[in-house]
Amino acid sequence: MSHDYDKIGLKAGLEIHQQLNTSKLFCSCPSILRSDKPDYTIERKLNPVVGETGEIDIAAEYEKSKDQKFIYQVYDTVCLVELDEEPPHKINQKALKISLQIATLLNCKIFPVTQIMRKTVVNGSNTSGFQRTALIAHNGFIETSAGRVGIDYLFLEEDSARPASSKEEEDPELEKSKVYNLDRLGIPLVEIATGPHMHTPEQIKEAALKIGEILRACNVRRGIGTIRQDLNISIKGSKRVEIKGFQDPKMMIRTIDTEISRQQECVKEKSCKSEVRRANTDGTTTFLRPMPGSSRMYPETDVPLLKISRELTNEVKATLPKLASENRSYLDEFGLNEELVKLILKENKIEEFKTLNKVIEKPELIVKALTIFQKEISVKTDKSREEVEKILNIHTVEAILEQVGKKISENDVKTIMQKIVDGKSLDEAMEKGNIDLKEEIKKLIKDKPGLSQGAYMGLVMGKFKGQVSGKDVSDALKELM
Repeated sequence: MSHDYDKIGLKAGLEIHQQLNTSKLFCSCPSILRSDKPDYTIERKLNPVVGETGEIDIAAEYEKSKDQKFIYQVYDTVCLVELDEEPPHKINQKALKISLQIATLLNCKIFPVTQIMRKTVVNGSNTSGFQRTALIAHNGFIETSAGRVGIDYLFLEEDSARPASSKEEEDPELEKSKVYNLDRLGIPLVEIATGPHMHTPEQIKEAALKIGEILRACNVRRGIGTIRQDLNISIKGSKRVEIKGFQDPKMMIRTIDTEISRQQECVKEKSCKSEVRRANTDGTTTFLRPMPGSSRMYPETDVPLLKISRELTNEVKATLPKLASENRSYLDEFGLNEELVKLILKENKIEEFKTLNKVIEKPELIVKALTIFQKEISVKTDKSREEVEKILNIHTVEAILEQVGKKISENDVKTIMQKIVDGKSLDEAMEKGNIDLKEEIKKLIKDKPGLSQGAYMGLVMGKFKGQVSGKDVSDALKELM
């Protein structure tokens, strides 16, 4: 499927929502998603009211016609702010700083003073019926191979509650209800909005990937559901359509071309509508609701104006993170193979690598100590990766690597890390005892002749748990067999 994009007048803009890796935006509750049974539930019905223009938002009016009841699941990790029973607290300063970093990397102009607003939410995903949002920066840009793409706005806002399940529960009494979990409500988000500055599918995809690279350089949350990307798109004679869930890079171009064909049919039939649609896995889209109107935003009166000082913006500019492409160039200087470069970038351990590289000039060992060894120890001990990383923090790994070439060899590093996770101190972990490895292997071969090298190695490693390295045993076996 191909189109003459100039002739049809393709115009498109992106809206990207990315969760930040902090506690919640207007309270101190942790940003933890729960899978266990909720402590209790509350029920609400949300009613549309007139905005400042004196009109009711068209999307809110449409949702009201469904006469739905909303059920919210509550946990001990949420508070009265999420229940809309208590005013919001002071805005999260850590989240603000991250949003300012992102704005700076997007070449945006930062507002010194901004008003936190309430934005009407029509689907019940906010207990209050609105989302708090603040316009932080504007008038930025990114460069693409097809030209500059303007970043019109960057907002800092709170995420919505998440659906408790992907399907309505099979209960007749819940036929007209939606069930939401309040664990996600209030997690800080940045919303990045480009204008309709893109005119080919390839440019749209390139811009989405570039913005994604900038976001991943900052302290954002990772994993499924932490980023949501929407596309606004139109052609000559049609109306703007917003496509929700425009996520998969492999499907972007196909989704765009399919939507263009759909809009061309609408133009022929004179049936074009401004509407919100959902992206499907096959590249098609499905109608969700009418496009929200202009009467959905009004000031949040429970919090003061947000003032962003020159000192804060200067601090942010002085501590900007490097992009993955810049970090990749830096890592390439050390002769690391592609797999190790990908590992250190994926796990966002570049700063730790820089710190440890000042301690010991063994880049491959540093990467393995920060990634592969810790992952293997996590599997072996049944401890979570987070637990292992807490024990083997940067200071502990630095202390271990400082002893390489002095009291220990490179081959000892993983064994010592394992011992420390098992509860030993560094000094205890470095104690090897008086083991004559070659003599022990000779005895084993005499007692159990005819086994393979792998079998002997397993027996030796089992006998001297954590006291000898696999490399030393392997070398000794090669020499004696």
